[in-house]
Amino acid sequence: MIEFQGTHKSYPVGGHEIAALHPLDLTIQAGEVFGIVGHSGAGKSTLLRLINGLERPSGGTLTVDGARVDTLDGAGLRTLRRRIGMIFQHFNLLSAKTVRDNVAFPLRLAGVGRTQARERADALLARVGLEAHRDKYPAQLSGGQKQRVGVARALATEPTILLCDEATSALDPQTTASVLQLLDGINRELGLTIVLITHEMDVVRRVCDRVAVLDAGHLVESGPVSEVFLHPRHATTRRFVAESDAGDEGALHPDAADVPGRLLRLTFTGTDTYRSLLGQVARETGVDYTILSGRIDRIKRTPYGQLTVALVGEHTDEALRRFGHAGVHVEELSR
Repeated sequence: MIEFQGTHKSYPVGGHEIAALHPLDLTIQAGEVFGIVGHSGAGKSTLLRLINGLERPSGGTLTVDGARVDTLDGAGLRTLRRRIGMIFQHFNLLSAKTVRDNVAFPLRLAGVGRTQARERADALLARVGLEAHRDKYPAQLSGGQKQRVGVARALATEPTILLCDEATSALDPQTTASVLQLLDGINRELGLTIVLITHEMDVVRRVCDRVAVLDAGHLVESGPVSEVFLHPRHATTRRFVAESDAGDEGALHPDAADVPGRLLRLTFTGTDTYRSLLGQVARETGVDYTILSGRIDRIKRTPYGQLTVALVGEHTDEALRRFGHAGVHVEELSR
Protein backbone atom coordinates (compact mmCIF):
# COMPACT_ATOMS: atom_id res chain seq x y z
CA MET A 1 0.00 0.00 0.00
CA ILE A 2 2.86 2.41 0.84
CA GLU A 3 6.46 2.00 -0.29
CA PHE A 4 9.45 4.23 0.42
CA GLN A 5 12.53 3.55 -1.69
CA GLY A 6 15.59 5.59 -0.79
CA THR A 7 13.18 8.36 0.20
CA HIS A 8 14.55 11.38 2.04
CA LYS A 9 13.58 14.94 2.88
CA SER A 10 15.68 18.04 3.58
CA TYR A 11 14.81 21.68 4.24
CA PRO A 12 16.88 24.77 3.41
CA VAL A 13 17.97 26.56 6.58
CA GLY A 14 20.38 29.49 6.49
CA GLY A 15 21.74 28.52 3.10
CA HIS A 16 22.26 24.89 4.11
CA GLU A 17 20.20 21.75 3.59
CA ILE A 18 19.11 20.21 6.91
CA ALA A 19 18.00 16.59 6.70
CA ALA A 20 14.67 15.89 8.40
CA LEU A 21 14.50 12.36 7.03
CA HIS A 22 17.52 10.42 5.83
CA PRO A 23 17.21 7.92 2.95
CA LEU A 24 15.04 4.99 4.00
CA ASP A 25 13.41 1.90 2.53
CA LEU A 26 10.09 0.95 4.11
CA THR A 27 7.04 -1.00 2.98
CA ILE A 28 3.60 -0.82 4.62
CA GLN A 29 1.29 -3.64 3.59
CA ALA A 30 -2.38 -3.21 2.69
CA GLY A 31 -4.73 -3.82 5.61
CA GLU A 32 -2.18 -3.66 8.42
CA VAL A 33 -1.84 -1.27 11.34
CA PHE A 34 1.66 0.14 11.09
CA GLY A 35 3.22 2.11 13.95
CA ILE A 36 5.92 4.75 13.54
CA VAL A 37 7.67 5.54 16.82
CA GLY A 38 10.12 8.30 17.62
CA HIS A 39 10.80 11.14 20.01
CA SER A 40 10.17 14.77 19.03
CA GLY A 41 12.31 15.71 16.05
CA ALA A 42 12.77 12.10 14.92
CA GLY A 43 11.06 12.72 11.56
CA LYS A 44 7.66 11.12 12.24
CA SER A 45 5.53 14.06 11.09
CA THR A 46 7.73 14.61 8.04
CA LEU A 47 7.19 10.99 7.02
CA LEU A 48 3.43 11.38 7.47
CA ARG A 49 3.36 14.59 5.40
CA LEU A 50 5.19 12.79 2.62
CA ILE A 51 2.52 10.08 2.53
CA ASN A 52 -0.36 12.54 2.08
CA GLY A 53 1.61 14.73 -0.32
CA LEU A 54 1.80 17.81 1.89
CA GLU A 55 5.58 17.56 1.42
CA ARG A 56 7.52 16.38 -1.60
CA PRO A 57 10.51 14.04 -1.15
CA SER A 58 13.90 15.60 -1.77
CA GLY A 59 14.97 12.32 -3.35
CA GLY A 60 14.05 8.69 -3.80
CA THR A 61 10.58 7.44 -4.64
CA LEU A 62 7.32 7.10 -2.73
CA THR A 63 4.34 5.05 -3.90
CA VAL A 64 0.98 5.32 -2.10
CA ASP A 65 -1.99 3.18 -3.13
CA GLY A 66 -0.48 2.64 -6.57
CA ALA A 67 0.37 6.32 -7.19
CA ARG A 68 3.89 7.79 -7.34
CA VAL A 69 3.40 10.66 -4.90
CA ASP A 70 6.72 12.27 -5.82
CA THR A 71 5.54 12.77 -9.43
CA LEU A 72 1.86 13.71 -8.99
CA ASP A 73 0.53 17.08 -10.15
CA GLY A 74 -2.02 19.11 -8.17
CA ALA A 75 -5.05 17.25 -9.54
CA GLY A 76 -3.40 13.90 -8.88
CA LEU A 77 -2.61 14.89 -5.29
CA ARG A 78 -6.21 15.97 -4.67
CA THR A 79 -7.45 12.63 -6.00
CA LEU A 80 -5.00 10.74 -3.79
CA ARG A 81 -5.91 12.71 -0.66
CA ARG A 82 -9.57 11.71 -1.04
CA ARG A 83 -8.35 8.15 -0.42
CA ILE A 84 -6.45 9.16 2.72
CA GLY A 85 -8.20 9.94 6.01
CA MET A 86 -6.43 11.94 8.73
CA ILE A 87 -6.86 11.92 12.53
CA PHE A 88 -5.13 14.69 14.47
CA GLN A 89 -3.72 14.97 17.98
CA HIS A 90 -5.83 18.03 18.88
CA PHE A 91 -8.97 16.94 16.95
CA ASN A 92 -9.08 19.99 14.59
CA LEU A 93 -12.86 20.19 14.71
CA LEU A 94 -14.78 23.24 13.49
CA SER A 95 -16.17 24.86 16.63
CA ALA A 96 -19.02 26.65 14.83
CA LYS A 97 -20.36 23.45 13.26
CA THR A 98 -22.31 20.65 14.89
CA VAL A 99 -20.85 17.19 15.30
CA ARG A 100 -22.87 15.96 12.32
CA ASP A 101 -21.72 18.83 10.11
CA ASN A 102 -18.08 18.32 11.14
CA VAL A 103 -18.28 14.73 9.92
CA ALA A 104 -20.11 15.75 6.74
CA PHE A 105 -17.67 18.60 5.99
CA PRO A 106 -15.17 16.64 3.81
CA LEU A 107 -18.07 15.22 1.82
CA ARG A 108 -19.46 18.67 1.19
CA LEU A 109 -16.00 19.78 0.02
CA ALA A 110 -16.00 16.84 -2.39
CA GLY A 111 -19.31 18.00 -3.87
CA VAL A 112 -21.67 15.55 -2.16
CA GLY A 113 -25.19 16.91 -1.64
CA ARG A 114 -26.23 18.09 1.83
CA THR A 115 -28.81 15.35 2.43
CA GLN A 116 -26.53 12.52 1.29
CA ALA A 117 -23.61 13.92 3.28
CA ARG A 118 -25.67 14.12 6.45
CA GLU A 119 -26.96 10.56 5.99
CA ARG A 120 -23.39 9.32 5.64
CA ALA A 121 -22.38 11.36 8.71
CA ASP A 122 -25.21 9.86 10.77
CA ALA A 123 -24.12 6.32 9.83
CA LEU A 124 -20.53 7.05 10.81
CA LEU A 125 -21.53 8.65 14.11
CA ALA A 126 -23.50 5.50 14.91
CA ARG A 127 -20.37 3.47 14.06
CA VAL A 128 -18.29 5.39 16.62
CA GLY A 129 -21.07 5.45 19.25
CA LEU A 130 -21.97 9.15 19.02
CA GLU A 131 -25.34 9.14 17.27
CA ALA A 132 -26.96 10.76 20.34
CA HIS A 133 -24.51 13.70 20.12
CA ARG A 134 -24.89 14.63 16.46
CA ASP A 135 -26.51 18.02 17.13
CA LYS A 136 -24.02 19.08 19.80
CA TYR A 137 -21.03 21.35 19.23
CA PRO A 138 -17.39 20.31 19.88
CA ALA A 139 -17.19 22.43 23.04
CA GLN A 140 -19.92 20.24 24.57
CA LEU A 141 -17.92 17.02 24.13
CA SER A 142 -15.20 15.30 26.14
CA GLY A 143 -11.75 14.74 24.67
CA GLY A 144 -12.52 11.13 23.85
CA GLN A 145 -15.78 12.08 22.17
CA LYS A 146 -14.02 14.75 20.11
CA GLN A 147 -11.50 12.20 18.90
CA ARG A 148 -14.32 9.82 17.95
CA VAL A 149 -15.80 12.63 15.86
CA GLY A 150 -12.34 12.97 14.29
CA VAL A 151 -12.35 9.25 13.47
CA ALA A 152 -15.82 9.48 11.92
CA ARG A 153 -14.81 12.52 9.86
CA ALA A 154 -11.66 10.73 8.64
CA LEU A 155 -13.82 7.84 7.40
CA ALA A 156 -16.33 10.07 5.61
CA THR A 157 -14.79 9.80 2.13
CA GLU A 158 -14.32 6.02 2.45
CA PRO A 159 -10.51 6.15 2.42
CA THR A 160 -8.18 3.21 1.86
CA ILE A 161 -5.55 4.65 4.23
CA LEU A 162 -6.00 6.21 7.66
CA LEU A 163 -3.19 8.38 9.04
CA CYS A 164 -3.17 8.98 12.81
CA ASP A 165 -0.87 11.75 14.03
CA GLU A 166 -0.41 11.26 17.80
CA ALA A 167 -4.15 10.54 17.92
CA THR A 168 -4.16 9.46 21.59
CA SER A 169 -1.44 11.60 23.19
CA ALA A 170 -3.95 14.23 24.38
CA LEU A 171 -6.18 11.62 26.04
CA ASP A 172 -6.18 9.94 29.45
CA PRO A 173 -5.25 6.21 29.64
CA GLN A 174 -8.83 4.92 29.80
CA THR A 175 -9.95 7.04 26.85
CA THR A 176 -6.79 6.08 24.94
CA ALA A 177 -7.71 2.41 25.36
CA SER A 178 -11.23 2.97 24.01
CA VAL A 179 -9.99 4.93 20.97
CA LEU A 180 -7.38 2.26 20.19
CA GLN A 181 -10.07 -0.41 20.47
CA LEU A 182 -12.17 1.60 18.02
CA LEU A 183 -9.26 1.84 15.54
CA ASP A 184 -8.57 -1.87 15.88
CA GLY A 185 -12.22 -2.65 15.11
CA ILE A 186 -12.22 -0.34 12.08
CA ASN A 187 -9.07 -2.01 10.78
CA ARG A 188 -10.58 -5.50 11.10
CA GLU A 189 -14.03 -4.62 9.75
CA LEU A 190 -13.10 -2.29 6.90
CA GLY A 191 -9.64 -3.62 6.03
CA LEU A 192 -8.19 -0.12 6.18
CA THR A 193 -4.44 0.40 6.19
CA ILE A 194 -3.69 2.47 9.30
CA VAL A 195 -0.43 4.35 9.84
CA LEU A 196 -0.14 5.43 13.45
CA ILE A 197 2.43 8.02 14.54
CA THR A 198 3.25 7.97 18.26
CA HIS A 199 5.99 8.41 20.83
CA GLU A 200 4.45 5.75 23.09
CA MET A 201 5.56 2.16 22.63
CA ASP A 202 2.57 1.00 24.68
CA VAL A 203 0.21 2.34 22.00
CA VAL A 204 2.11 0.33 19.38
CA ARG A 205 1.92 -2.80 21.55
CA ARG A 206 -1.86 -2.57 21.87
CA VAL A 207 -2.91 -2.07 18.28
CA CYS A 208 -0.11 -2.35 15.68
CA ASP A 209 0.99 -5.30 13.54
CA ARG A 210 4.40 -3.92 12.59
CA VAL A 211 6.45 -0.94 13.69
CA ALA A 212 9.29 1.30 12.52
CA VAL A 213 11.50 3.23 14.95
CA LEU A 214 12.92 6.61 13.90
CA ASP A 215 15.80 8.44 15.56
CA ALA A 216 17.05 11.84 14.34
CA GLY A 217 15.63 11.18 10.88
CA HIS A 218 17.11 7.67 10.56
CA LEU A 219 15.13 4.44 10.37
CA VAL A 220 16.92 2.44 13.07
CA GLU A 221 14.70 -0.63 13.44
CA SER A 222 11.55 -2.13 11.98
CA GLY A 223 9.64 -5.39 11.99
CA PRO A 224 6.72 -7.21 13.64
CA VAL A 225 5.71 -5.59 16.92
CA SER A 226 6.23 -8.82 18.84
CA GLU A 227 9.85 -9.02 17.67
CA VAL A 228 10.72 -5.34 18.09
CA PHE A 229 8.95 -4.96 21.44
CA LEU A 230 10.19 -8.16 23.07
CA HIS A 231 13.67 -8.28 21.55
CA PRO A 232 14.73 -4.70 20.70
CA ARG A 233 18.12 -4.44 19.00
CA HIS A 234 18.79 -0.72 18.70
CA ALA A 235 19.50 1.47 21.74
CA THR A 236 16.67 3.87 20.83
CA THR A 237 14.16 1.02 20.69
CA ARG A 238 15.40 -0.34 24.02
CA ARG A 239 14.84 3.09 25.57
CA PHE A 240 11.26 3.18 24.25
CA VAL A 241 10.56 -0.26 25.67
CA ALA A 242 12.13 0.73 29.00
CA GLU A 243 9.95 3.87 29.11
CA SER A 244 6.90 1.69 28.43
CA ASP A 245 7.91 -0.57 31.34
CA ALA A 246 8.69 2.29 33.75
CA GLY A 247 6.89 1.70 37.04
CA ASP A 248 5.73 -1.67 35.75
CA GLU A 249 6.13 -4.98 37.50
CA GLY A 250 8.35 -5.99 34.57
CA ALA A 251 11.07 -3.52 35.52
CA LEU A 252 14.16 -4.95 37.23
CA HIS A 253 15.04 -3.47 40.63
CA PRO A 254 18.68 -2.29 40.94
CA ASP A 255 19.19 -4.59 43.97
CA ALA A 256 18.66 -7.59 41.69
CA ALA A 257 22.26 -7.25 40.53
CA ASP A 258 23.36 -8.66 43.91
CA VAL A 259 21.32 -11.86 43.60
CA PRO A 260 23.58 -14.88 42.88
CA GLY A 261 23.18 -17.01 39.78
CA ARG A 262 22.93 -16.58 36.03
CA LEU A 263 20.69 -13.66 35.16
CA LEU A 264 18.22 -14.58 32.40
CA ARG A 265 15.23 -13.05 30.65
CA LEU A 266 12.72 -15.67 29.55
CA THR A 267 10.10 -14.69 26.95
CA PHE A 268 6.96 -16.78 26.46
CA THR A 269 4.45 -16.12 23.67
CA GLY A 270 1.02 -17.45 22.75
CA THR A 271 -0.33 -20.36 24.76
CA ASP A 272 3.14 -20.99 26.25
CA THR A 273 2.56 -17.84 28.33
CA TYR A 274 0.30 -19.82 30.66
CA ARG A 275 2.31 -23.07 30.85
CA SER A 276 4.28 -23.91 34.01
CA LEU A 277 7.54 -24.32 32.09
CA LEU A 278 9.78 -22.65 34.65
CA GLY A 279 8.76 -24.98 37.48
CA GLN A 280 8.86 -28.01 35.18
CA VAL A 281 12.41 -27.31 33.97
CA ALA A 282 13.58 -26.57 37.52
CA ARG A 283 12.27 -29.92 38.75
CA GLU A 284 13.74 -31.87 35.85
CA THR A 285 17.22 -30.32 36.05
CA GLY A 286 17.50 -29.67 39.77
CA VAL A 287 18.27 -25.96 39.42
CA ASP A 288 16.96 -23.30 41.78
CA TYR A 289 15.60 -19.98 40.61
CA THR A 290 14.66 -16.57 41.94
CA ILE A 291 12.08 -14.50 40.05
CA LEU A 292 13.35 -10.92 39.98
CA SER A 293 10.68 -9.31 37.79
CA GLY A 294 7.92 -10.30 35.42
CA ARG A 295 4.89 -9.28 33.43
CA ILE A 296 2.10 -10.95 31.48
CA ASP A 297 0.31 -8.87 28.87
CA ARG A 298 -0.75 -8.86 25.23
CA ILE A 299 0.71 -7.60 21.99
CA LYS A 300 -2.46 -6.80 20.08
CA ARG A 301 -4.36 -10.08 20.53
CA THR A 302 -1.36 -12.33 21.31
CA PRO A 303 -0.51 -13.04 24.98
CA TYR A 304 3.10 -12.89 26.08
CA GLY A 305 5.04 -13.16 29.31
CA GLN A 306 8.53 -12.06 30.30
CA LEU A 307 10.34 -13.19 33.43
CA THR A 308 13.74 -12.09 34.65
CA VAL A 309 15.18 -14.85 36.82
CA ALA A 310 18.43 -15.78 38.55
CA LEU A 311 19.26 -19.45 37.93
CA VAL A 312 21.51 -21.36 40.34
CA GLY A 313 22.80 -24.96 40.16
CA GLU A 314 25.13 -27.37 38.39
CA HIS A 315 22.82 -27.93 35.42
CA THR A 316 21.93 -24.39 34.33
CA ASP A 317 23.17 -25.13 30.80
CA GLU A 318 20.78 -28.08 30.59
CA ALA A 319 17.96 -25.86 31.90
CA LEU A 320 18.67 -23.31 29.16
CA ARG A 321 18.67 -26.07 26.55
CA ARG A 322 15.27 -27.29 27.74
CA PHE A 323 13.83 -23.77 27.71
CA GLY A 324 14.98 -23.37 24.12
CA HIS A 325 13.58 -26.75 23.13
CA ALA A 326 10.21 -25.72 24.60
CA GLY A 327 10.16 -22.59 22.41
CA VAL A 328 11.07 -20.11 25.14
CA HIS A 329 13.32 -17.24 24.02
CA VAL A 330 16.27 -17.07 26.43
CA GLU A 331 18.47 -14.02 26.81
CA GLU A 332 21.38 -14.00 29.25
CA LEU A 333 21.73 -10.58 30.86
CA SER A 334 24.93 -8.91 32.00
CA ARG A 335 25.06 -7.51 35.51
